[in-house]
Amino acid sequence: MRYMCLVHHDGTPVEKMPPLQVQDLLRRSFAYDEELERQGHFVLATAIEDQSSAVLVRKRDGRLSVTDGPYMETKEQMAGFILIEAADMAEAERLAAGVSWAETGTIEVRPVFVFENEREEV
Repeated sequence: MRYMCLVHHDGTPVEKMPPLQVQDLLRRSFAYDEELERQGHFVLATAIEDQSSAVLVRKRDGRLSVTDGPYMETKEQMAGFILIEAADMAEAERLAAGVSWAETGTIEVRPVFVFENEREEV
């Protein structure tokens, strides 16, 4: 089963973090991705820009609305995600605990919803 691990960061821009801390977090993050891949758990991972670069797109009654971010007031912001394969939630939680960014933020783990008749090739 697939699980989405949403990486939430404390909101501090990476550019303002101590460079050695960022280098260490990134090195361990990439190494963990490789380890997950070797174990058959890794599907996809990426970082995203901070919420100031976000836009919200809505379509209501055929009319398009695009609103600039940031769109929420919170201490933590989504910083990226890792899509993994795990046998169950307990294994997904254990795998998420290995993500280096859990030391400075939070990893939210959610099962991927599979629609009936959905192809396996997601």
